[in-house]
Amino acid sequence: MSSPNTSKRLYCARCLRPQRTCICQWVTPLEHDVEVLFLQHPLEVHNAKNSARLLHMSLPHSRLVVGETFSAHELQALLYAPFDSANEMHASDKTAYPILLYPENSEEQGLIALPPVAQIPSEMRIRLIVLDGTWRKSRKMLYLNPLLQQLPRLTLRDPPSSHYRIRKAHKADQLSSFEATCYALMQLEENIEKYKPLLAAFDGFVAQQQAHVGMQADMQEHE
Repeated sequence: MSSPNTSKRLYCARCLRPQRTCICQWVTPLEHDVEVLFLQHPLEVHNAKNSARLLHMSLPHSRLVVGETFSAHELQALLYAPFDSANEMHASDKTAYPILLYPENSEEQGLIALPPVAQIPSEMRIRLIVLDGTWRKSRKMLYLNPLLQQLPRLTLRDPPSSHYRIRKAHKADQLSSFEATCYALMQLEENIEKYKPLLAAFDGFVAQQQAHVGMQADMQEHE
């Protein structure tokens, strides 16, 4: 007679992580004016180092959708249709104005510059589009989805160094999706202080991940 499997992990239904590494304590709800749409690469969904879901859970006017390639009809709706969450009812009276958070690249051609925020019509609501994945994966997502290439682009102005010490960056100025989105919101809303609590929560998340990795290493050494 076989014994029941007692090694099955229990997962948090909210953050989708194993309960022993649940990150819900770092969720920091914050009201914000700019909507955020995270387009998350499928390989990021179960990556313990991923930070986008934590930020999504903290931003009530955000949405997270998983995929690499989207049909033109689906992406059009994601970019422009009102979010259907109960928390998004405030946005239904304004048309979305999507802009893509994407770094400057001298190799890119035909970039559409973002007009000054003051010039965006008041009847429109800015929707920040964030490609959540490695640099290679996010670049691939951009080229697989022509509608994304047509969006005005936002690049960050002199962002601080990353605190994302749990993931290797290919360039010194690369940031996590969490950090880059926070700095973009600071820039668009012209409010730095407002988003500092989120960055403090991010530091707590990183510290938790580092501690977990350290515990795993110690356990392996004693096996």
